[in-house]
Amino acid sequence: MYIIHFTVISRLIPEVVMSTEKQNEEKRQTLRQQGTLNPRPQAVTHELFQESDFFDRNDLVQVKYEMLRQVQSESRPVSQSAKAFGLSRPSFYQAQAALAQAGLAGLVPQKRGPKEGHKLTAAVMEFLLAARAKEPSLNTQQLAEMVAQNFQLRVHPRSIERQLRREKKRR
Repeated sequence: MYIIHFTVISRLIPEVVMSTEKQNEEKRQTLRQQGTLNPRPQAVTHELFQESDFFDRNDLVQVKYEMLRQVQSESRPVSQSAKAFGLSRPSFYQAQAALAQAGLAGLVPQKRGPKEGHKLTAAVMEFLLAARAKEPSLNTQQLAEMVAQNFQLRVHPRSIERQLRREKKRR
């Protein structure tokens, strides 16, 4: 009777391990898509994240929140907490400001840099499309020079190329 149970259990264990690994990989994939995958999970050394089913060192929002909570509620030094959670002191202060300003949503990493083309305004694009319609042989370098002359604006030819492609898709 014990042999049967052991045999059944030994067959289930690899399936459970595979299932857990698959779930972990799916969660990492979801975190990656949301932009919240911790790029350095191995740097998180705090005991909360060691062998825990709840705390996940791959979840950057959770790591930041726990770091902030530890400093706030347990009066731990910032440098010690930041190191234990695999982050820098400036990262701590940025997370603290983001949490104060926007709550938990503030801990979600934001895309850096300009959110959209800010130089290629509607007026500039209208000018470029008219110039291209008038003279289809103009390349993006020539278009960039025309923008510089007419709008006193430096735009990279590659930016013009990408924006023209977007305009073409819209139409």
